[in-house]
Amino acid sequence: MPEPGRTLAIDPHVHSEDSYDGHEPVELILEHAADIGLDGVVVTDHDAIDESLRAADLAADYGLVGIPGVEVSTAAGHLLAIGVDERPAPGAPLGETVDRVRELGGIAVVPHPFQRSRHGVRRRNIDACDGIEVYNSMVFTGYRNRQANRFAERRGYPKLGASDAHSIRNVGRAYTEITLADVPSDTPASALDGETLIDAVRNGDTELQGKRTPIHRSARQYAKGAVRKSAYLVTSRLPYVSPRPASLGNA
Repeated sequence: MPEPGRTLAIDPHVHSEDSYDGHEPVELILEHAADIGLDGVVVTDHDAIDESLRAADLAADYGLVGIPGVEVSTAAGHLLAIGVDERPAPGAPLGETVDRVRELGGIAVVPHPFQRSRHGVRRRNIDACDGIEVYNSMVFTGYRNRQANRFAERRGYPKLGASDAHSIRNVGRAYTEITLADVPSDTPASALDGETLIDAVRNGDTELQGKRTPIHRSARQYAKGAVRKSAYLVTSRLPYVSPRPASLGNA
C-alpha cells in the first residue's frame, strides 16, 4: 500500500499569449510542462484570466493538476491571484485585492517583491498576503531573491519559487514543490484538485527548486516586453498606472 505524502512540482507564475508580453498558447505550455516533469503550471496573465481558466480545464488531458490564476495590477504593484476563477479588479489597493482573492477562494502571492522596475510591491506596502515569491528565475542577479527570502523568513510567509516565464523554454526554470501529507504518494496529479494545493501553500508546505534564466534570455525578454508594454498601456483602459515608469519590460 503506498505511503501517504505526495509532492508535486508546480510552476505558479507563467504567462501565455493572453498577456501583452506573452508568446505561447496554453496547449503548448501544458505539453511542455508535462514533458519536463512538472505536475502543473498556473497561467498568470496580466489582468486577464480567460486563457488561464482554459488551461486549468485542459490540464488533466496532459496529466497535470489544473489551477487557474491571474497577475493583477494593484495600486501598489503586481499580485498573483492563484486558485481564482474570476479576475479581481485592477487598480485597487493591495489590501482590498488580497481580500478579494481570498473571497474568491484563492491565495494572494506577492511576485518579485521590491523590484520597482517590474512593478514589485514595496516592503512597506506588504502587510498582508498568503505567500511571497522568493525565487523568481528572471532576475539578473540573486540579490532581490535573497532579499525576498529574508523578508518572508522574518514575517513567516509561505515561500514560493517560479519561472515568471513569458516564452516556452523558460517554463519550469524555477518552481515550487508542494507536499500533500495525507495524499497517497502514487496519486496522479490529474486526479487532484487545485484547492488541495492551495491549502498546502497556505500551510507553508513548500520547497523551492530551480535556477535563474540565463541573462541573455532575461535581457531579451525585458527588451521585447518594454516595447509591448508601452503599446499596451497606450491602448489599455485599465485604471492602474505604474508608480514609476519601468525602464525594463515585464513581470
